[in-house]
Amino acid sequence: MPADPYQTLGVARGSSEKDIKSAYRKLAKELHPDRNKDNPKATERFSDVTRAYDLLTDKDKRAQFDRGEIDGEGNPAMNFGGGMGGGGGQRGFRSDGFEGFSNQGADLGDIFEGLFGGRGGGGGGGFGGGARQRAAPRGGNVAYRLQVSLPDAATLETQRITLSDGSTVDLKLPAGLEDGAQMRLGGKGEKGPGGAGDALVTIAIQTHAFYKRDGDNIRLDLPISLDEAVNGAKIKAPTVDGAVMLTVTPGTSSGKVLRLKGRGFTRKDGTRGDQLVTIQIVLPEADADLAERLSGWTDSRPLRARLGV
Repeated sequence: MPADPYQTLGVARGSSEKDIKSAYRKLAKELHPDRNKDNPKATERFSDVTRAYDLLTDKDKRAQFDRGEIDGEGNPAMNFGGGMGGGGGQRGFRSDGFEGFSNQGADLGDIFEGLFGGRGGGGGGGFGGGARQRAAPRGGNVAYRLQVSLPDAATLETQRITLSDGSTVDLKLPAGLEDGAQMRLGGKGEKGPGGAGDALVTIAIQTHAFYKRDGDNIRLDLPISLDEAVNGAKIKAPTVDGAVMLTVTPGTSSGKVLRLKGRGFTRKDGTRGDQLVTIQIVLPEADADLAERLSGWTDSRPLRARLGV
């Protein structure tokens, strides 16, 4: 028996669309195949969760399910006359990095309306003198996951993806992008008699070698030399928008945080967070010249007094 989509997502029947999206994003992040490469059950569960989300975010299908007219896969809850049973399947992972799952289901609309007592005219074989003909089903939706680099996610760089039919789409990332966010491309799913289904694209923001996300901000540890810290310097620092010149004041210590405004992630309102640069002084190992220069000099400040030692 097909699973209850509410139970699959772990939400109550009366949940808002916002709550459903929040539950889906949490589960999609947890079950993402990239994080569960050795766990095929997680991959299967990822497909189930995506299918449940697709049904519950379609207002018509959700209403039909709540009325008991269709099951959790979008198929009729009762089979009248054979030929209306649901189909379904999974498409395996694509080698280009965009993996898809197909959920083939009928868009039944008002299929039960007029079935017993007969609107419509004509033609035999119905209940009570002519059942209303059901609408042709749409093609199944196809779920993809798109890996986006952290700099591209921060700056909302347009992404080009290849769909299952070989066509390409330039996808514009939305402001306020979060890892696990889902985007819907109408009519880009599988073809069907009633029209094509949709493509559901789940965004996976990749980890970065030296940037780390902190809310809407981006953090970076920036190494500098001892002479740059003591004497001050203008040094080049990377940002997601390209390198900038950063001023290090004389006497800068490790751990000092410098703020580059507007170099972080794009918020929903179009403004951007900042890049927070933490200075890290890197000393040379076993440098005889440096040791000689510091010979006889000590720093008498009580640097650890506040720690009680």
